[in-house]
Amino acid sequence: MSCPEVGNMCEATGEQRRPKPFAVCGARTDRWCLVAVDRSARVCGEPVDAPMTGAEELIQSRIGYSFSQISLLRRALTHASIAETRRASNERLEFLGDAVLGLACCEMVYSLYPDLLEGEMTKIKSTVVSRQTCAVLASQLGLEEFLLLGKGMKVHKVLPPSLVAALLESIIGAIYLDGGIESARKFLTPLLEPMVRRAFASGHQENFKSVLQQVSQVRFGQSPVYLVLDEKGPDHAKCFELCVDLGGQRYPSCWGPNKKAAEQQAALLALQVLGAVVENEHGEIVVCEPEGLNESDTRNQRDTVGAEGESGLQAAALRDGGVGLGDSMVSGPSVG
Repeated sequence: MSCPEVGNMCEATGEQRRPKPFAVCGARTDRWCLVAVDRSARVCGEPVDAPMTGAEELIQSRIGYSFSQISLLRRALTHASIAETRRASNERLEFLGDAVLGLACCEMVYSLYPDLLEGEMTKIKSTVVSRQTCAVLASQLGLEEFLLLGKGMKVHKVLPPSLVAALLESIIGAIYLDGGIESARKFLTPLLEPMVRRAFASGHQENFKSVLQQVSQVRFGQSPVYLVLDEKGPDHAKCFELCVDLGGQRYPSCWGPNKKAAEQQAALLALQVLGAVVENEHGEIVVCEPEGLNESDTRNQRDTVGAEGESGLQAAALRDGGVGLGDSMVSGPSVG
């Protein structure tokens, strides 16, 4: 059947007709029509395998994986702000990729450290599998420049970390669907293994509040208290100054972009004063295991890690591509 036209516009789909290549699609009427494939290769909301663009070739080179179904990569790069429908965006792939990432990390921890208990394995996973870490990895691969955004989102000079992290998870999901778990594992292993090993070696997995809680109980028989000393900035972007109070003694204060981040940094400062952590020759923070801290103490921290691990600053990961825990947070905030 022919496609009814008014000038160069297709009535059935509202698409502007263009020169080849063409793709056949079922329009949302009782007609069939030929619709030109545009750069984002969407026809009636569904991706089609149009000829590969130079940008698509470049991103596959960066991630070290070539897609058999290029439509999966296009979907992974499509943010909801530019997609015709939410289901045509990368959100579903992000959901899948998050699960694949978690599985790959857990499998790696399980294989590398056969003597670790569940609680210690959970600590490492909570450090490695986080939005902040995903954003760092995505930036290291240079993925953010390929994200397709709507006009309203393009006002950001620097993309929010949550968007960049979601992009990486979407690509992981796309690789899994295209090549299976082995392809996803091959992509993730060189990214995750250094971070897993570093998290294990540190002994704290960037959760300094958990370490301070253990040290405080062993040495003083009490829990630390986090005091808010000051706050600055507008309501939507407040900075907070906090310190640790332990047994009536206050430890050095610090500023953070939110209370959880400031608490983690304040806990680190207190641990340094107490001599419970040291900085090694590589500039990494390492825990000096407190006397009396046994396996049951460690296992009992699992719930704390579940609540706090995602909010930790992931210092070791961020040293490779962002601001770490030992950087400018101790000084006062810069409030615009």
